[in-house]
Amino acid sequence: MKNSSTTPARRIEELSAIIREHDYNYYVLAQPVISDFEYDKLMQELIGLESKFPHLRTPDSPSQRVGGAPTKEFPAVTHSVPMLSLANTYSEKELADFDRRVKSFLNNEPYRYVAELKIDGVAISLVYENGIFVRGATRGDGVRGDDVTNNLKTIRSIPLRINTKNVPFRNFEVRGEIYMQNKDFEKMNEERELAGEKTFVNARNSTAGTLKLQDPKIVAQRPLRMFTYFLRTEESQTKSHHENLSLLTKAGFVVNEHIRLCNTISDVIKYCDEWAERREDLPYDIDGVVVKVDSLRQQEILGSVAKSPRWAIAYKFAAEKAETVLKGITLQVGRVGTITPVAELEPVFVGNTTVSRATLHNEDYIKELDLRVGDTVTVEKGGDVIPKVSAVNLAKRSKNAQPFSMPKRCPECGAKIFRPEGEAAYYCENFECPAQVRGRIEHFASRGAMDIEGLGEAVIDLLVSKKLIKNVADVYTLKKNQLVPLERMGEKSARNLIAAIEESKKQPFHRVLYALGIRYVGSEVAKLLSDSFGSLDRLQKASQEELENVEGIGPRIAESVRRFFGESRMKDLLEHLKSSGVTLKAVQKKSAEAGPFDGKTFVLTGGLETMTRNEAKEKIEALGGKTSSSVSKKTDYVVVGTDAGSKFDKARELGVKTLSEKEFLEMVKM
Repeated sequence: MKNSSTTPARRIEELSAIIREHDYNYYVLAQPVISDFEYDKLMQELIGLESKFPHLRTPDSPSQRVGGAPTKEFPAVTHSVPMLSLANTYSEKELADFDRRVKSFLNNEPYRYVAELKIDGVAISLVYENGIFVRGATRGDGVRGDDVTNNLKTIRSIPLRINTKNVPFRNFEVRGEIYMQNKDFEKMNEERELAGEKTFVNARNSTAGTLKLQDPKIVAQRPLRMFTYFLRTEESQTKSHHENLSLLTKAGFVVNEHIRLCNTISDVIKYCDEWAERREDLPYDIDGVVVKVDSLRQQEILGSVAKSPRWAIAYKFAAEKAETVLKGITLQVGRVGTITPVAELEPVFVGNTTVSRATLHNEDYIKELDLRVGDTVTVEKGGDVIPKVSAVNLAKRSKNAQPFSMPKRCPECGAKIFRPEGEAAYYCENFECPAQVRGRIEHFASRGAMDIEGLGEAVIDLLVSKKLIKNVADVYTLKKNQLVPLERMGEKSARNLIAAIEESKKQPFHRVLYALGIRYVGSEVAKLLSDSFGSLDRLQKASQEELENVEGIGPRIAESVRRFFGESRMKDLLEHLKSSGVTLKAVQKKSAEAGPFDGKTFVLTGGLETMTRNEAKEKIEALGGKTSSSVSKKTDYVVVGTDAGSKFDKARELGVKTLSEKEFLEMVKM
């Protein structure tokens, strides 16, 4: 300690503040002011004091970055606001189309964009309470991710505590991208090679794999960094995304220096073209540009569709390409029997990964390219992610090359395959085809569906091969004594799996609907069906017309639902699920019985002063009502906020009752 009058607590606090300041200078500003030796001396003194006085060690201490004890698993975390994925665009025309949609939704009111580099990394959410980092999670499926807090604490560009004097908030969420700089990745690979360890293929895969490591001490040795691009807090009334990025910088986070405010879509296109040319000059990988409407109020007006926001889009750079040889075409069977041709390729390095297989989509795609086994083909990474065969080099084609013809039978079970009229794909008609059984059960048990922990791909393969299960209902007939003797099982694993299966019976009806794997019924559509019909019995009896009357359900979805419930084997399977105790009825909201909005449809337009539109939507739904994005004769009320646009005009034209925000709030209190 510096002098005899300094207490251990005071010295630990002093050292922590000094080290945080040096971390900020080095990892955020890239302007170190002391040598590594001097820094290490400070850290050693801090660790020594905390070892001697462990009760003085705090969760946000700089010493905690070295990594704690290994974890056995990553608990699931539900994001308070879903981490939506961005729609992709690949051309100037598509960017212009996006701009036209924005202009239309905003009724021609002025707007501007923020253009940001799209870092090729892993999306992460960080939660802070009282200015201290308390939880970090991966994006996962957008709704739930893995809690990787201890791993994230090892990343020095993530502040464990922010300086709340610089910003007007203490409780908030930050989102960003974890990545590695190219030089750091190369150095790490060199060190692994010298040590006789396996090297990594590319920086992004290495980053994703590192975050999944169970031992934070190993994570601490990897050169991970973070760029932040999102701030959410109820304590700061900011008006724009660009303003939020400035606040993140003041709070001590790293925001990419190349963000740019753009007044027009032409400015955005110039930015995209500039970075398509300059991307190789950067010390890290990017695969495009993210374009966001700057105004937070306008973002709220634009809202989202399915799992993507309407106020943002990702412009992806042209894919990298390489030539290789098509060695063969195999068939892959999906969970609903879809037969997908797959190209078996001579391995080729493209877009930082080695590609040996690529989807060929369907028979028409193969015929369109006139693909033949033995051809020299062009392989590219679609959006720098998914490999695909995009062209054939006819000059290198062998004279003996034969055109491809679709086999008549399923490669998994030997049953006949068929192609429905008007569709591009072939299907295996055997419902008990092993590939379909495995795929359906895997989907049924997945996180977004029944969330049966421990029932992963390997275990499902084992259970199906041993003929212990042949459909999703059989999952609920499994007994512990059947599981214990199996490979990779044992007493504890078997007990945990049975408990997880039992717990899954409590999943809400809309999750069960999604888990059934009905064609075209994703999680959002499943929620619509659950809310509209309330139970399996009602849904099974619904006519095509009744299904299509649900907003968001079109003829294709309605027909698929009717076909699914019309199959006799489905009726038996559903009866087995019912007798097993699986939830097949939606929970009725108690407040809806007494609420004034029971059965009423609301449309929100313009900005609200006392609440966000999402909060207004929650109030409506809590009182039995529902919201719609468009005004029609079926609309009961249109809530009119500031700067209301065409929806207000449409309501007056159709004679739909309009409510001011004050009138709406009075109704809520009724």
